[in-house]
Amino acid sequence: MKITIVSAALIIEGQRILVTQRKKDSSHGLLWEFPGGKVEEGEEPKEALKRELKEELDIEVEVGMIYDGIFYPYPEYWILLLVYHCQIKRGFLKPVGCHDHKWVTLKELKTLAMPPADDPIRKRLCFNDKNLGDRIKNEKGCLMGKGSLGEKGKME
Repeated sequence: MKITIVSAALIIEGQRILVTQRKKDSSHGLLWEFPGGKVEEGEEPKEALKRELKEELDIEVEVGMIYDGIFYPYPEYWILLLVYHCQIKRGFLKPVGCHDHKWVTLKELKTLAMPPADDPIRKRLCFNDKNLGDRIKNEKGCLMGKGSLGEKGKME
């Protein structure tokens, strides 16, 4: 079976994570997901993610390092979901190519109806209920290319 590559964004502002709601008439209609979409043939996943976020939300982003990669075998197709840390650089969120969007806390993220492929990402984010910003700030900073690891492995 053919594997579809999908790029998704992990966008965190303070203690909230951006999620989008799929259009009603799409597969997994009205479920919440990490924003992004399919990588077209010959397209690089990071470039696809920039394109998808412009099409879905009318924003421009800086795509950082990969946060996670998930293989999920849906009955009708298989996907490889590549999730990248992203930062919004330009634009104001508008649900142009999705039904809706919202910023959620980890507590809210746990309760959202999401496609099965997104669930491992949600579980990784919610694994430890510590303060979201404190828990990933070093990881995010490093993955976005900001700072460097010091001699004790901490961000400087």
